[in-house]
Amino acid sequence: MSFRREKFIPKGGPNGGDGGDGGDVSLVGDDSLSSLLTLTHRPHYRAKHGEQGQGSQKHGANGADCIVKVPLGTLVKDEASGELLADISTQAQEVIVADGGKGGYGNEHFKSATNQAPRETTLGEPIVERTLLLELKLIADIGLVGMPNAGKSTLLRAISAARPKVADYPFTTLQPHLGIAELDLDRRLVVADIPGLIEGAADGAGLGHRFLKHIERTGALLHIVDVMPIDGSDPATNYKSIREELLKYSEKLANKQELVVLNKIDLLPEQDRDAAIAAITTNLNLDFVLTCSGVTKEGLPALLEHCYQLIK
Repeated sequence: MSFRREKFIPKGGPNGGDGGDGGDVSLVGDDSLSSLLTLTHRPHYRAKHGEQGQGSQKHGANGADCIVKVPLGTLVKDEASGELLADISTQAQEVIVADGGKGGYGNEHFKSATNQAPRETTLGEPIVERTLLLELKLIADIGLVGMPNAGKSTLLRAISAARPKVADYPFTTLQPHLGIAELDLDRRLVVADIPGLIEGAADGAGLGHRFLKHIERTGALLHIVDVMPIDGSDPATNYKSIREELLKYSEKLANKQELVVLNKIDLLPEQDRDAAIAAITTNLNLDFVLTCSGVTKEGLPALLEHCYQLIK
């Protein structure tokens, strides 16, 4: 994102006042925000320039500041140097990212006993523009994990207004997609659809490191297990493969709170569904799993309720 402050020269002439100072561009922490989604549609911000000095010794008005609200946990980095400039972690914490410079001097400033009508002026400080990277330490309450084609993107579309790409081939999702799932008027979840994981991800295979980096920045995991993988693989084996990759990469990551949900149950014949789910659950060696369908939306209200209780 680019941030810009401006300065203008003062107006010259007899009795001309100084130019106004330009406005600052500031980032301010706001605990009512849960993501940076509101900023994605407006990547450029600029403060107002100071007004020119005017006659009759009148100074130009100062430029208005530009205030940009960001969620708590926002890391502010300089794009060029990579330097961490700020960690906005408290409510109303303000960080000036483009300081408004001082306005130029009008000819009144140079008036003296021997020079009653000076014609000298100076320019205000020049325009400053900088590009910053804003990154959330915690990008979402819930991170969707699972093998490629497990149905994560379809599920995110079903529970929120997010519209990630959906297709029948691996790695449709190449970067995180965030969606906000509304449980009711007072409760919501920020959910992240993360690129799919494959064996060897902890060693950098596929989108592995990118995947794992984003997963670290979610509050809890919702592990999506496809009950009928299109490649004919075993659901329980797929689940265990991902768990091994998480542990290989980071014990802390592997120990995140996790819910497991069997997805695409609409593909199971209704007369065989209970038996198939019971068999998969047994093979997973888990005491509790949820079931859902991102296509038919079966089981989604209960799924969201369990996710909310997990993080709250």
